[in-house]
Amino acid sequence: MTDSNLKFRLATADDAPQVQAMVESAFRAEDSRPEWTADMKLGSSFRVGVDKVLSQITKPDGGIVMATDNNGALVGSIEVFKASPDLARLSMLAVDQSYQQGGIGRQVLAYAEDYCQKTWGVKTLGLNALSTRQELISWYMRRGYQKTGEVSPFPKERLRELGLPEDMGFVELEKDVSTGPTAAGDA
Repeated sequence: MTDSNLKFRLATADDAPQVQAMVESAFRAEDSRPEWTADMKLGSSFRVGVDKVLSQITKPDGGIVMATDNNGALVGSIEVFKASPDLARLSMLAVDQSYQQGGIGRQVLAYAEDYCQKTWGVKTLGLNALSTRQELISWYMRRGYQKTGEVSPFPKERLRELGLPEDMGFVELEKDVSTGPTAAGDA
């Protein structure tokens, strides 16, 4: 699927169940690449409720960007929100399992970056990734994100039965976009 085949729009309240199902499915997808998906026990435990997705869709200065194919089927999504006058945060980048490893994630991320810059005029984009997902962190870094040196705690207490690493956390990454909107092909 090429860039021209994707259509982008903000999710509406009616989209919440569809986005929720796709995000959960994407986060649970098996991937044989080492360090990409990290612990499958953790992935299979991932849950996000429709109410949580709906609150993200209706968040002031925020939303969920949806990517659909030519038939209108949801193939990817990402949450965007303005965290401060100069910073937008991106989270929950997800691609439908049947489209993973085909460049859709890159396209969704690039569109979300442009959206945040054009809509809010932010100078910095921020996101985080699990510290155990080194390949994902490297993927973001190849798209211009840099580690800030900060690591936010992971709520391990909610998943004690999984025996997660004690030092697991969220590696904080940022991208300087003060020179203007990125081109989707550059991301």
